[in-house]
Amino acid sequence: MAAGKGTRMKSRLPKVLHRLAGRALLHHVIDTAAGLNARSCVVITGHGAAEVESKIGQLAGDYPGFAMQCVRQEPQLGTGHAVQQAAPALADDGVVVVLSGDVPLIGADTLRALIAACDGQHLALLTIDFADPTGYGRIVRAGDNAPVLAIVEHKDATDAQRQIREVYSGIMAVPARRLKAWLARLDNRNAQGEYYLTDVVKFAVADGVTVAAHRIDDALQVAGINSPAQLAELERAHQLRQANTLMAQGVRLADPARLDVRGELRCGQDVDIDVNCIFEGRVQLGDDVRVGANCVIANATIADGAVIHPFTHIDGEKLGVAVGEGALIGPFARLRPGAQLGAGVHIGNFVEVKNSTLAAGAKANHLAYLGDATVGERVNYGAGSITANYDGANKHRTVIEADVHIGSNCVLIAPVTIGAGGTVGGGSTITKSTPPGALSVARGKQVSIANWSRPAKKERA
Repeated sequence: MAAGKGTRMKSRLPKVLHRLAGRALLHHVIDTAAGLNARSCVVITGHGAAEVESKIGQLAGDYPGFAMQCVRQEPQLGTGHAVQQAAPALADDGVVVVLSGDVPLIGADTLRALIAACDGQHLALLTIDFADPTGYGRIVRAGDNAPVLAIVEHKDATDAQRQIREVYSGIMAVPARRLKAWLARLDNRNAQGEYYLTDVVKFAVADGVTVAAHRIDDALQVAGINSPAQLAELERAHQLRQANTLMAQGVRLADPARLDVRGELRCGQDVDIDVNCIFEGRVQLGDDVRVGANCVIANATIADGAVIHPFTHIDGEKLGVAVGEGALIGPFARLRPGAQLGAGVHIGNFVEVKNSTLAAGAKANHLAYLGDATVGERVNYGAGSITANYDGANKHRTVIEADVHIGSNCVLIAPVTIGAGGTVGGGSTITKSTPPGALSVARGKQVSIANWSRPAKKERA
C-alpha cells in the first residue's frame, strides 16, 4: 500500500519516496518482497501516483522475473478500499501478503514465518506488544494464546479494549480467494467513514476461518513513518543496528553512532573505520583496511591493507572503483567511476582520478587530475599536472608508460603516449607522443630583464 498522502511529512514528495539508508521507503519494502520469491508485486498508488509509478518503473529492471504493476486508489477511502483496487490483479491460487510502503524495515524471515502461519488457508496477522499502543488497532482474543476474534481500531475501541497492548502491525498474509470475498463485504460504517481492511477479521471469524497471530518483539520491523522526526529516529535506529552487526563481525568503529551505511558494506578482518563515514551502494573492504574520518565511499572495492585517509570521496557509480592492496588514498582525494588503482598506488590530497588505470607503485601525490589515462608501474605524476582528455566533443586517452616522471604543472593533451622511462619537464604542455627514456620539455624560453621596474600608480593631484 503506497497511496497515502503523508500530510505530516510537510513535503511535496510522496511519503513512500522519502529515503531511509539511502533508498526510498518503498524500495526497501519491494526489495524484501522480492526476497520472498513472490510471483508478483502490486503497488497501490494514490497521492503522487505519477512519481511513485515512475519510481516503480526504475526499479523493475533490478528484479528480473519479479512482475511489478501499479493500481491506483482514487480517491483514498481507507485501507480496505486500497486493497479492493488490487483485488483484480491477485491470482486466486496465491497467498497475499499485505505490506505498507511506509514500513521499510520489515524482515524477510518475519514474513516467511507469517506466511507459514497462514498455511494457505488461514488469515495470519503480524502483531506486537506496545507499552503505549495509542493509535493502533487492538488484537482481541478470548485468551492469551487463543485465535484472534477481532481487530478494533483505536478510535472505535472501548476503554477496556484500549488497555490491550497487543496491536496489529498493518501486515497480514491471507489466501487470495478468501480475501477477495471478504473485500466485497466491506462497508464504511465506522467513526472515520472509511473502509477498514481490518474488518476482514470479523468476516473470517464469521466464516469459521482461523485467524492466527504471529507475534514479534522487534518494534523496528513494524515502525512506520509519518513525520520527518520519525524518519530521522528510524534512520538512527537502523544505522545503529547495522553498526552493531559490523562490530559483532569484528569491525572496529570509532563511534557506532557516527556511521551511515546506505547500501551493502562487507568487511574483511581487522577493518578500522573512523567517525562520520558514509558507505553507499556496494562497498567491499578487505583485511586490515583503515578508513579515516569523514570519508564517503560508494560502489567500490578496497583491497587488503589499503588506507583511505580523511575526507576522501570515492564513487564508482556503475563502473565501480578498485583500490589495490596497500594503496594510500587521500586526504581530500576524489576517485570517480572507472578508477582502477594497483598495489601500492599513492593518490594524495586534492588529486582526482576518473576512468583511469594506475599500475603498481604509481604516485600522484598533490593537486593533480588523471582522466581517461593508462598509467604504468612506478610513475611519478607531479603536482598541478593534468591530462587534457576532452576536446569539446570527444574524450581521448593518455598513456603514461612505466617509470615515467611527470614534472609539476604539466598538461598532457590526449591522445598522447609518454614513452617508458621518460621525463617531462615541469610546466610543459605535451601535444605529441614522446620516445622512451627521453626528457621532453615544451614551454616558453625563460627571459630575465635586469633592473626592471614595476609600473607604479600615479599620485592624484
